[in-house]
Formats: sequence, structure tokens, C-alpha cells
Amino acid sequence: MKKTPFCATSEQDQQVMFDSLGIRDFDDLFAAIPSSLRAKELNIPEGISEMGMMQQIRKLARKNSTHLINFCGAGFYDHYIPAAVDALSSRGEFYTAYTPYQPEASQGTLQAAFEFQTAICRLTGMEVANASLFDGGTALFEGIMMALRDTKRNKVLVDEGVNPIYRTMLRCYTQNLSVDYQEIALSKNGVADRKAYAEALDGEVGAVVLQNPNFFGCLDNLTELIEKTHAVGALAIMSVYPMALSHVETPGAMGADIVTGEGQSLGLPLNFGGPYLGFMATTKALVRKMPGRIVGETSDAQGRRGYVLTLQAREQHIRREKATSNICSNVQLCALRAIIYLSLVGREGFQEVGRDCMDRASYAWHKLTKIPGVTPAFNRRFFNEFALRLPKDASDVVSALVDQGIAAGFPVGRYYKGMENVLLLSFTEKRTKEEIDILLAKLESVLA
Repeated sequence: MKKTPFCATSEQDQQVMFDSLGIRDFDDLFAAIPSSLRAKELNIPEGISEMGMMQQIRKLARKNSTHLINFCGAGFYDHYIPAAVDALSSRGEFYTAYTPYQPEASQGTLQAAFEFQTAICRLTGMEVANASLFDGGTALFEGIMMALRDTKRNKVLVDEGVNPIYRTMLRCYTQNLSVDYQEIALSKNGVADRKAYAEALDGEVGAVVLQNPNFFGCLDNLTELIEKTHAVGALAIMSVYPMALSHVETPGAMGADIVTGEGQSLGLPLNFGGPYLGFMATTKALVRKMPGRIVGETSDAQGRRGYVLTLQAREQHIRREKATSNICSNVQLCALRAIIYLSLVGREGFQEVGRDCMDRASYAWHKLTKIPGVTPAFNRRFFNEFALRLPKDASDVVSALVDQGIAAGFPVGRYYKGMENVLLLSFTEKRTKEEIDILLAKLESVLA
């Protein structure tokens, strides 16, 4: 059969459609819209050549500042991505808009998802993981709903040290649900307030949401708090920064029931905010409550290894409105990049990246805290991120340094009242000590 290439509708085609609708032209099609609400003109310029278009696009692109030395973090980090990640993930076998929900997905795709699950389990110290979610914030919401389904309660305690972007998302997603959502303020030393939790934990609490390292980069051993959470019959959910798990104690070792996080740091570029990668891991006891796709390993009648989507009955395939998932869209291509990244760097390479991050952050902390008027916001251990209290408004400082080619960090006052002078800075393996010295000099100048 001869294939006809796609062509835009001709004037004759349009007339056939007009006749079918009983109208004369496009104006009749929009007659129901009052003239006062219609656009007076579309302001679309005349068409230009391909060369002219590319010249115009490049001219516009040059207005973007792409030379900034990046010290921003706050949940999204500028890590190095090996060239092989782009080369392998962009192969035609993988690089497609198709989301492989269907059980007939190829064995290669299923095996990649299985390996991703395995890597997440090893990183987090948990027993089972799903085949990825949309992003870190929605993964955290899914973790909460999963916990409430299991405990059959509706009260959730969320630590103020959880990323404020995530907490904003949680408030949005829970505002029309019967969820008693409560935020617990941080202690004065920047970590979870044990006394406040002791007062808030009761038999109505279904889930406690924590983060380690928290938004301010502070590290904490949450084992005792998780034990108290379990004592009242609630589940402990922990949001984590996967790169920190190269050296920080795993949430599994602390006793967490559900672990979620943002996988952007595992081979995904910052890319103006996405697409990103959510992950979730849990215990075997809770696996049937976990949303999203899970890939299992099996063998066929001849004993050959194979991979299948498993536990599908709880999903859209059968349960429809009773499905456990809500917004847990699988992002297979992003998960593929993550497992390629982890496979390339390996265990030792992953730990080396973590050491480099800690080394850069430690160097910067000792340098920056010697600037007159600059003090640590919290005296806590950190991985690669920490908060400093400045003698000036942090937003003004950030704006001044951007003009000098430096993205100096995140002004915390955007989300935390009374912390307008606090600046959150992040240091990855990409930041050299020479760049940190430039930040030091520029920051000293701006504060002076």
C-alpha cells in the first residue's frame, strides 16, 4: 500500500469542513466568543528562511548567561555527567517518547528498569524499589499516600527541614483530601526537634516525613526518632539526596519504612527544571502498597532468564479508580540515564565523587566563615551543602554576584521567615578550589 505523506489542509478541505459544520468561515467558528474577548491580532511575523530563523534563535540564546559558576543546590545539583550517558541513552532503542507501561515492553527495557530498581535498593539500604516516578516531590507525596493506606490513618507530620518546594507540593496535593497535614518546626540547631515530635506523636499519626541531609544540608541520625514513630504505629518516610548516600548512613540502616528522593544528580542535567526522576524504595512487607511499576526477574519454561512487570493488578490495568497510583508516572528514559551513570562510575567511583563533594564543601566552609560578619547558620555536620548567615540580605547578595558571573546559592528567606540573611550554598565535584576562591573574593567585595 502506497503511503501518502502528511499535508496541511487545502482551502478545498477547509470548505468541506465548513459545509459539514454549517458555517461559512473561521469567523463563524468562533462566533460564540464575544468580540471583546477575541485577540485583535496574533502578531505573527512573516515567515523567514531556515538560515534566518537559526540566526535569530542563536541571537536570542546569547542573551542567556551560561557562563555562571554554579554554587546553587537546594535539591538540584550540578554534577558531572560522563559523555557515555548521553551516547547510550540516546540510542534509537531507548530514545523514544513511548512510556513502556504495557506488559509487552521489550526485555532490554525491562532489564534496564530492573537494574535501576536494584541500584536504588543498594543505595538506600531498602528491600524493594519501583521502576521510577515523576520527580522527587511527587514521589514523596506518593510515599505519604502509601503510608496512610497501610496505617489507615490520616495524620501526617512533616519536618520543616524537608525541602520547602516539596512541602509546597504536598500542601497542594493534600488540600482536597482528608489528610491532617502538620509541619513540625526545626530545632535551634537546624535538625528535627525531638521534643516537638514527642509531643505530636500519638495514635492518630499515620506517617512522619523526614529528610537527610535536610534542606539546610544538616546531617542527622534519625534512628531514635524513627523508633518512636514506630512505637505509635506510624510509618517513617525519608527523603534523601542519593549522592550523599555514598558516605552517609542509609535510611534503611536507620529503620525507615519508605524512602523517596530526586534522582537528578544521577546523570541528569539541570536543564531548566526537568525532566527529572523520582525514586521510591520500601520494605518487602509494604511492597503490595507501593504505587507505580515494578519489574521482576523470572525464568521461562526453558529456564532462560526473563523480566516482567509484576504486581500489576493494583494498577490502572484492572483497578482503575482504585489503583494505588495517582501521579507516579514512570520516566523510563530518565531512570535509564541513572542506571547508566551508576554503572559507569561503579561503587568506588561513586564514593570518590562523594569524597570530592565533601572536600570542596569543607574547603569552602573554612574559607567563607572567615569573612567578617559571615557565620554558619547551624553548627552541624554536612555533606556538600551548608547555610551561612550574612550581614546583608541574601537575595541582594545573590543578585549582585550573578552580575559578576557567579550563581552564589539559594536565598533561604524565600521560604523561611526571619532567615532573609541566610544563604544556602552547594559544592559538587565540578567546583574547583580556584572557583571557590573566586567566590570568596567576590563575596568579600559585595559584603564590604
